[in-house]
Amino acid sequence: MHTFRLIILASGLALTLPVTAYAQSISDIQALSPEDRRAYMESMSPDERTAMREKWRVELDAMPEDERRAMRERMAANRPEGQRDRAAMRERWESMSEEERAAARVKREEIRAQRREQWESMSEEERAAAREKMRGRKHDGKSDRRRPKGEDPEITE
Repeated sequence: MHTFRLIILASGLALTLPVTAYAQSISDIQALSPEDRRAYMESMSPDERTAMREKWRVELDAMPEDERRAMRERMAANRPEGQRDRAAMRERWESMSEEERAAARVKREEIRAQRREQWESMSEEERAAAREKMRGRKHDGKSDRRRPKGEDPEITE
């Protein structure tokens, strides 16, 4: 099973190699305005977008933790109130036709099914590593311990 995964991975990479020439680095894309960035991403084919995401993932994994944290902070600062722009997301959703909404729902369910299948195919060790990785992303260095009500987070013992 392990060799089968390696074969699939290698063949997938071989297919995306011609496309990676189009992929830009994270800093190049960040320099674009939000409108230009959206237009650029929409002009790409799904294969090109996939190749770009893979390249960015490799770049992010190679970054030191402090650089990665600084980049995430910059990205959060660019979002309204440091969070996702829910109003824009809702506006985009409401501007869709019923067919587009149905297609978006189907796509979301396909992604969920794919993630579920991937999760179910993992061993317990892989699941534990994935949980730890997600916990690290979610808390980004923060403690898992919940603070009692009224405790000041700035005070350390």
